Amino acid sequence: MRKNMNSRDRKWIVPFFASLLISVSLLLTATFGLFIPSQSDNQLPFYAIPFPKEEDSSGYFIEPELKRSLEEASGVLKMEPPRLAYLISGTKGDSRRMMRTLQAVYHPRNQYVLHMDLEAPPRERLELTNLVKADSTFNEVENVRVMAQSNLVTYKGPTMIACTLQAIAILLRESLDWDWFINLSASDYPLMTQDDLLYVFSNLTRNFNFIEHSQIAGWKLSHRAKPIIVDPGLYLSRKSELSWTTQRRSLPTSFKLFTGSAWVMLTRSFVEYCIWGWDNLPRTILMYYTNFLSSPEGYFHTVICNNEEFRGTAVSHDLHYIAWDNPPKQHPLSLTMKDFNKMVNSNAPFARKFAKDDPVLDKIDKELLARTKNRFSPGAWCIGSSEGGADPCSVRGNDSVFRAGPGAGRLQELVHSLLSEEILKKQCT
Repeated sequence: MRKNMNSRDRKWIVPFFASLLISVSLLLTATFGLFIPSQSDNQLPFYAIPFPKEEDSSGYFIEPELKRSLEEASGVLKMEPPRLAYLISGTKGDSRRMMRTLQAVYHPRNQYVLHMDLEAPPRERLELTNLVKADSTFNEVENVRVMAQSNLVTYKGPTMIACTLQAIAILLRESLDWDWFINLSASDYPLMTQDDLLYVFSNLTRNFNFIEHSQIAGWKLSHRAKPIIVDPGLYLSRKSELSWTTQRRSLPTSFKLFTGSAWVMLTRSFVEYCIWGWDNLPRTILMYYTNFLSSPEGYFHTVICNNEEFRGTAVSHDLHYIAWDNPPKQHPLSLTMKDFNKMVNSNAPFARKFAKDDPVLDKIDKELLARTKNRFSPGAWCIGSSEGGADPCSVRGNDSVFRAGPGAGRLQELVHSLLSEEILKKQCT
């Protein structure tokens, strides 16, 4: 009996070790990539994915970013001065105004996307493109782009948010090195140089999002949150008024609604989250705001204040000086000479809105930006000679060195007040 049991036990030893050998061989083959698929006609189809050259491959893998994060955490990597990414938008009749705003906020470290909406005739969009192409500095630095696709944009509908998200996606695709996103229109203008702005933000942690916000309450709940609107700009090629439905909706229960200024300065990490939306919150809120009145004044605000990671980074200021009608403080007034001192004393880096070629713009150029017509606002990067009326910015120097002027002092005062402990406690409340 014992002999028979031993005989049966030995019968499985050979098959067992044979199977083990085959399994190990297959595992090693798969691990080291030695398995070559057959080229028979029955194999599944595959698509060739073009990969960049070896020296350009870092953008496809997380390891370089992980290494960068570890180096920053250990203090090995020295923090470089910040870079900004701008969207400057305009409509019919704005091509020259957009160029003026671009020249006033230009710096070689930054990235710029220009969008002229579909209401502008093709001739004017082509004019803007040619103005950019004709500038030798833009051609050399390659940091200014005109969006080839023109979108129809209505301010009160979701089309402005869609255009902004598209511009952010372009900026993320084209450059990996910027830190904050800023949106401006053709009727915006800076009140200080980019050297002033970059100098101050060089000494600031890259975590703060400047986005004026408050929770929707009072009459706005009834007039904005409950009505359902349809933006014809989503499906028509000509701008028209919003359409209102007779139905009204209940307030959402899975997230709280916030509102504020449409003009923002957002961190790269936050706008990446809005594009990728790994927990689906940005897409859920985007769909909700598709039928929401004045969605540009609520989308980013609602996303940031309903996310645990970013809620504490929201600083309630849009970095603009704006004069509102009073009452009901719903429409910005056009700024003129009489507003100059108020603009300066606000310590804000930008102001809006300005009428086309208003004389106050020339005053800002002369007294705040040291800028002459059709030239950049000068900074430490401009090392050319100005003799004989020459443009010093025609020769570029080190763009990581900044010449801080009076604007830097004003902005430092503003930022210091915004980042006080008392103010930060009120974020997203």
